[in-house]
Amino acid sequence: MILECIALLILSVLGIWLTYWFLRVWHFERYLKGIPHPPLIPLVGNAMEFASSITILSTVMKYHRKYKGNFKIYVGSQPFLFFSETKDIAFILTSTTMLRKSDPYRFLHNWLGTGLLTSWGDKWRKHRKIITPAFHFQILEESVDVFNSAGNILITKLTEESKKGSIDVYPFVARCTLDIICETAMGTTVDAQNDPNSQYMDSVNVLLGVLVDRTLSPLLGNDLLYRFSRTYQREQQALKVVHGYSKSVINKKMEEFERTRVKEESSVDNLGIKKKKALLDLLLEYAAKDPAFNFEDICQEVDTFMFEGHDTTATSISFALFSLAANPEVQETAFAEQKEIFITDMQRPAAFEDLKKMLYLKMVIMESLRTYTTIPVYARAIDEVVDWNDVLIPKHTVVNLNAYALHHDPNVYPNPEKFDPERFNSDTLGTNNPFVFVPFSAGPRNCIGQKFAMLQMQCILSIILRSFEIRPAVPEHKIIFRTEAVLKSDNGVVVKLVKRH
Repeated sequence: MILECIALLILSVLGIWLTYWFLRVWHFERYLKGIPHPPLIPLVGNAMEFASSITILSTVMKYHRKYKGNFKIYVGSQPFLFFSETKDIAFILTSTTMLRKSDPYRFLHNWLGTGLLTSWGDKWRKHRKIITPAFHFQILEESVDVFNSAGNILITKLTEESKKGSIDVYPFVARCTLDIICETAMGTTVDAQNDPNSQYMDSVNVLLGVLVDRTLSPLLGNDLLYRFSRTYQREQQALKVVHGYSKSVINKKMEEFERTRVKEESSVDNLGIKKKKALLDLLLEYAAKDPAFNFEDICQEVDTFMFEGHDTTATSISFALFSLAANPEVQETAFAEQKEIFITDMQRPAAFEDLKKMLYLKMVIMESLRTYTTIPVYARAIDEVVDWNDVLIPKHTVVNLNAYALHHDPNVYPNPEKFDPERFNSDTLGTNNPFVFVPFSAGPRNCIGQKFAMLQMQCILSIILRSFEIRPAVPEHKIIFRTEAVLKSDNGVVVKLVKRH
């Protein structure tokens, strides 16, 4: 009798769940029936095909090709639209109402709170305005010293490691970019390059892994169930380290700020030279003027800057190195440009003016960002009905902008599988459309630090290119994509580095 009751209860729950699923899918299909989708499995939709971070990108591209552009999938009863045409991407990215990031971004809230990446509405607009001065021309110029210093340490580490043969460059570059972003964001360093077992670095990697785990697992994605998981415990331990470090630095900076802000000369050093300002200094200055911008806001924006400015840049630099190794003629042209700029002193630090002259290297970086689109998909949550090409997209739909497909569209980029930096030559580009190349997104929510990121990539790649010839790995290395917060290589980014001098 008890077993019969349990069985009946289970069947009733399944029946209710199935009915809810059908009704919700039917509701969305009334609006979206004109957009094709793969066959659905009751209750799970197409979720099973997206359960592995290794196959997400290939599955998205499979349906992009099958449906010749735009399509949709269902994860459970939640519709996800995928747009890849320039006009559709422009429509979404220029919208002043579709500014909220999609639901998986809430998995970052424990780490980043509601900083610039995860907030929307009035808070996002206010914080964007506050942080914009952190990327002023003068501050970007001052950051080059930090790039050079960290880059020189990177060369020392790569020189030693390259003696062993072909190497995975990503871990070394990642520690370098972490040192850079820490110093530019907080005015200090975690010294990750000299301490490969850095607790801070390990904790950041744990948090990045948690984001992937929660995105791919329905159980971990449920906030209530998640709190009972081992993943939650790992996240909490990592957060203690990451938040503890940033808060200790912020508290120390706040004490220094209070001691010095009353002195008129506090913005210059003993020689009368203006002191460099980190993002944290600018946030503290604003907080002094606006008490509503509190300690928690400062912490969230510093943590956000650390997150956004570390992993994405490291991945982009690593893929650029892989591209240079695979295309020796491109590398030779890039190296020739370096020789023209540095002439007889190839070891001197790059100045800001030097970076402005590296036009071909910038084209190499842009072509690498096109080929290996670091953020392959941008997701937006629809909070009100949107009229798109006479199709009404209902509330609670997620719209994904398929940047990877756009960047590999032969109608936009002829022969897209060929690595050709000349595509981005200003004389041959042939278009000023900002929505055909979107590695940093575009529109109101574009990446606020894109100029900083480009300068950093140019400087670090310049240092490496002047120090090493970059060759393909032995044996040959083929990248296996893994989709996390950014597009990565599951098996590393392996090349062979040969010292030039």
